Amino acid sequence: MASLRFSARLPARLSSTTLTRAKSATPAPALEPREKTFQIYRWNPEVPGDKPHMDTYKVNLNECGPMMLDALIKIKNEQDPTLTFRRSCREGICGSCSMNIGGTNTLACISRIDPDTSKTVKIYPLPHMYVVKDLVPDMTHFFEQYASVQPWLQRDSDIDYGKEQLHQTVEQRKKLDGLYECILCACCSTSCPSYWWNSDKYLGPAVLLQSYRWLADSRDHKTKERLEKLADPFSVYRCHTIMNCTKTCPKGLNPGKAIAEIKKLMAKEL
Repeated sequence: MASLRFSARLPARLSSTTLTRAKSATPAPALEPREKTFQIYRWNPEVPGDKPHMDTYKVNLNECGPMMLDALIKIKNEQDPTLTFRRSCREGICGSCSMNIGGTNTLACISRIDPDTSKTVKIYPLPHMYVVKDLVPDMTHFFEQYASVQPWLQRDSDIDYGKEQLHQTVEQRKKLDGLYECILCACCSTSCPSYWWNSDKYLGPAVLLQSYRWLADSRDHKTKERLEKLADPFSVYRCHTIMNCTKTCPKGLNPGKAIAEIKKLMAKEL
């Protein structure tokens, strides 16, 4: 019983000691502002005569998160609510915030801010795309190309979905690694010179990687039909293995290798 009474008094003694220390503590010195300069591409089609230009903003890194997307959100919330960009997951999963940062196509949500305040960061929309507004590119054509490769499982026979499983061996499933992780951010396609000049006919690295994802799937039965749709001078063969796509992919994938595998399949099957 004595120990219980002691433990009941203990919090009171601790709180008294804590209160005394709090009174005698000196406030922490204020941090010196670390202002980072951001130059951001701006264009508003709703303003007559408006031409593309760069606006400059300064952000105190002491009051900002570590990623480029944090800085963009802070600028929009506190300095310029008209700044327009796409974003969603903040985890490098949705692909919405793809843009050109410091000359590299990447995702703003997983791109760290360089703490060196003497260096200015320049942010543009994805290159060689029509711009809707500010940092928002028009992805209509890109997703039309994606739909053209029919990115879904196709079988010769009907499947009773929900009752029948389509099994794969470990080896068959492993062939999909490095393919299914693509988030269609278009960083790779918009870094490709061949796609810049022939995007009306050349499908581009992202769409071709997605195409190969189904060509490599053992459960799909339409390999020949898929390849026949790609059998023209432009859809695949405008790839000249420049490999910008692989270098810039924020997910660490290798679209160049997937395109090479498609070429090998076409030589073998057609």
